[in-house]
Amino acid sequence: MTVTAKLDALGIVLSIPAAPIAAYVACVETNGMLHVSGQLPFREDRSLICGRLGDTLTVSEGAEAAHACALMVLAQVDTALGSLERVTRVVKLGVFVNSTAAFTDHPKVANGASELMQAVFGDAGRHARSAVGVASLPLGVAVEIDAVFAVAPR
Repeated sequence: MTVTAKLDALGIVLSIPAAPIAAYVACVETNGMLHVSGQLPFREDRSLICGRLGDTLTVSEGAEAAHACALMVLAQVDTALGSLERVTRVVKLGVFVNSTAAFTDHPKVANGASELMQAVFGDAGRHARSAVGVASLPLGVAVEIDAVFAVAPR
């Protein structure tokens, strides 16, 4: 099954990718790899999922934010490559969780993104990952995710 067919089966329609909010580009393709800058968790109405895990947000809400970040990662990849079909492997996700010092369920939050990658890309969606707690994130968001993909040549 193609990636597009999997997205359709999951009921996922990718949104228009968000524009960078500072002096960087969304994606850089080099040497068969696509590096995706940190993406923020946008809801369908384009509002951001903000808050802090261990304070104002639950693990479930954090996983939802990670899922939203992963959707934006996919939108960026689709735009940068012209098609998600060029992805040969999800190599790594870096998941940054806006959390209190006492919060320790970062991996459960990050699963919101990891499970989506595996659902969309199958075995090629299994990846290396970091899940790190941070004191703050841009615009007060709950989660930010960057990614690396292996890609087929054009």
